[in-house]
Amino acid sequence: MTQKPKPLHSIKVDGPIPAHLARSIIEETLRSAILDGRLPCGTALRQQDLADLFGVSRMPVREALRQLEAQQLLNVTTHKGAVVAPLIQGDATETYELRTLLESEALRQSIPLLTSAEHELAAGYIAELETEHNYAEIGRLNRLFHMALYSKAPNKRLLRLVEDGLNEEERFLRFNLEAMGLGKLSQDDHRAMLQAAREGDVEHCVELLEQHLNRGVEVITRYLATPAAQARKSSH
Repeated sequence: MTQKPKPLHSIKVDGPIPAHLARSIIEETLRSAILDGRLPCGTALRQQDLADLFGVSRMPVREALRQLEAQQLLNVTTHKGAVVAPLIQGDATETYELRTLLESEALRQSIPLLTSAEHELAAGYIAELETEHNYAEIGRLNRLFHMALYSKAPNKRLLRLVEDGLNEEERFLRFNLEAMGLGKLSQDDHRAMLQAAREGDVEHCVELLEQHLNRGVEVITRYLATPAAQARKSSH
């Protein structure tokens, strides 16, 4: 009988981990594995298994899992413990409504403080997105573009919440963009947002962001209602 593959076998640990770096290394290693799909949705992550894998005590593992839960990459359940969180599902509208509130505020705080360095960084991501065909990279570059515009917001807790939402979208795009039949995402919205940011026109930039996110939720909601999306959902 064929043995079911164990997701943790996909994670490679190079040598002993320094104690003072254990939590951050475990967190970043697991985060990368969740984002790139090596740890699929619904995978249970048991503390002792992870402690054995990384060669550490359970304490840094527990702390790393707590951080990933705060980033909404894990859910903690009564019987399974830490479980890799699902991708955006039927609550896409509520998810995007919350993102619109958070990202609009981050944009308002950030635009007056942006410098030419952030503008050029954002422009570089747009240029890369125009030629990128790897779906994993498209999700990553999309997240980095948005964070470049939000990055100067003084409220760091707000920025963490914003990045959590963008991480969730990145995971969704990574596994569904091809099935959605979009090819690659249009950069017209991004260019218009960047131009408004360069001009310091806060309210126009926020208006463009809201339109951009509304278009996104319409496309995702339509896709989630299709038989193809339902089939992919049941397979994860």
